[in-house]
Amino acid sequence: MTQTVTVALDAMGGDHAPAMVVQGAAIAMRRLPQTEFLLFGDKTKLEPLVARHKKLAARFHIQHTDERVADDAKPSLALRAGRNSSMRLAIDAVGEGKADCVVSAGNTGALMAMARFSLKMIPGIDRPAMASLVPTLRGESVMLDLGANIECDAENLVQFALMGEMFARTVLGQSHPSVGLLNVGSEEMKGHDAVRAASARLRAPGSPINFFGFVEGDDIAAGTVDVVVTDGWTGNVALKTAEGTARLVLDFVRSSFRHSLTARVGYLFGGSALTKLRKRVDPRQYNGAVFLGLNGIAVKSHGGADALGFANAIGVAVDMRKNGFLDLIRDGLQRLKNLAPAPAAAS
Repeated sequence: MTQTVTVALDAMGGDHAPAMVVQGAAIAMRRLPQTEFLLFGDKTKLEPLVARHKKLAARFHIQHTDERVADDAKPSLALRAGRNSSMRLAIDAVGEGKADCVVSAGNTGALMAMARFSLKMIPGIDRPAMASLVPTLRGESVMLDLGANIECDAENLVQFALMGEMFARTVLGQSHPSVGLLNVGSEEMKGHDAVRAASARLRAPGSPINFFGFVEGDDIAAGTVDVVVTDGWTGNVALKTAEGTARLVLDFVRSSFRHSLTARVGYLFGGSALTKLRKRVDPRQYNGAVFLGLNGIAVKSHGGADALGFANAIGVAVDMRKNGFLDLIRDGLQRLKNLAPAPAAAS
């Protein structure tokens, strides 16, 4: 019998909560029949929403709290004052073993602070990293860090490489994913000291990581590697630039078809292709940034996500749990310990 996965949900987090959260959970439940949900939030608002899904209602379990973390709350304040918030209680359910993973569309900084405090770090991992899926010409790739760490040393990047590879294994189903370090060039002498030192360690004999080498910005969309590793500053800028470019291109296409009568007629023949394009770059399909490195599974949905996007974020969390992500990380860390430290990079 397939193991049941219990997901804790911050039912009050997100621009369209709690309706979006309940509807998203219902979509996920139909896709993942061995899933149950702990909903943390206002019972008076959640009960009518759950009642709409009569066939699934038995798999929803509401835990009442009328407190929530505001979208503009500072992480430090949320950590101190939000002990009974829907976000904190959902995270604590994972730490206490009542749930297998947690998903929230709420305040990103608060979620990171609370998750790190409650779940702690996996021994051997120094910092958590935000990872997500990105569309490429070859399918999908994993990219991290996306903003959790502005500055990183070589050891941080090596740990990110390990976590990214295991994420690709458990979510994308890659048996031997390739890993690349984002750099200003592919040559070994390019880049700053931390990047070159991390490369030296990842290339060392006995490394558990399938290291491709350095990759450049255009390699992200090309899908040159399955996992792209960088610091949080660079990763966040690259991700936001890619998202903005995708919206720009789609807007250009729409404007072109409105340009003339001939273009409008052309749209009648090319409409299905454009619909396929929109679905291919639909951010809802890639919703769900994961805080890797925590001693528990925590997934951050985009705050403005709709039910379909939130359901996809739930799917990411369930895949990680079912495919043993945390155990893979611990095993990989043990093998990394056996590698000699990377030599200091020359200036």
